[in-house]
Amino acid sequence: MRYAETTAVDGLSLTVERGTVTAVLGPNGAGKTTTLETCEGYRRPQQGSVRVLGLDPRAQARELLPRIGVMLQEGGAWSGARAPEMLRHIASLHAHPIDPAVLEERLGLAECGRTAYRRLSGGQKQRLSLAMALIGRPEVVFVDEPTAGLDPAARRTVWELFEELRRDGVTVVLTTHYMDEAEKLADRIHIIDHGRLIASGSPLELTRGGTVSTIRLVVTKPFPPEAPASLAAALGDRIEVVLLDELSLLVTGPADASTLARVSDWCERSGVLPESLTLGTRNLEDVFLELTGRGLKESA
Repeated sequence: MRYAETTAVDGLSLTVERGTVTAVLGPNGAGKTTTLETCEGYRRPQQGSVRVLGLDPRAQARELLPRIGVMLQEGGAWSGARAPEMLRHIASLHAHPIDPAVLEERLGLAECGRTAYRRLSGGQKQRLSLAMALIGRPEVVFVDEPTAGLDPAARRTVWELFEELRRDGVTVVLTTHYMDEAEKLADRIHIIDHGRLIASGSPLELTRGGTVSTIRLVVTKPFPPEAPASLAAALGDRIEVVLLDELSLLVTGPADASTLARVSDWCERSGVLPESLTLGTRNLEDVFLELTGRGLKESA
């Protein structure tokens, strides 16, 4: 998929297994939303093919649409409609919908009362959009940033809903800017950058089982260019050193207290002043930063 001179999705190839929760992660501008919108049938790929439940989302939309649910990043409801009205209307479009009252109670929509959609808070709009995506009992649900703007309690409720959907055999495909959300919910994670797939696996696989320790070194002034190679040489072959940004390094490997002491000694010998030196286990955020060189919320 190209927009003028920009290639938003570049030969991306991935598969989502039925009955799983799959997270598609990437920095802003990586092509996540374009990918989901192509799967949902809103966009036609300029090259390549897409199949959802074995169907072409554009050519066979009539057969596919009753079987999927879509939660857009924003919008999807009439500005003057009230939440219960909107939900009942969407229910009326499906053959065997969930009782709107059930979703209203579960997602706290009763509190919206007689307030028009345009006057709802961001979190209320998110909850209504999710309810609209689920009310038709879909086989596949596409959700774009499902918990953005939600308070912790509402976020937990959404997580529980996704786990219930998986147990019921529903496939959930989501994008999120929250690493803990992806680690908590996803059976499989696809990381994309500049429209290309750069890594796939379960959270456990991507973090190497969580058995590898890390040391995150944050300094007060930018590292000199030779810092990663110099530190790697000081620590030995079994340790990997990655420059995350100009002020932070990630040391990965069988790190322990003695490794921490060697890093501290290297800082003293190299004239580097640490702001923080933290020993921990490698997490999904560490993997993401190593692969993309950018945080999840940074723009392309």
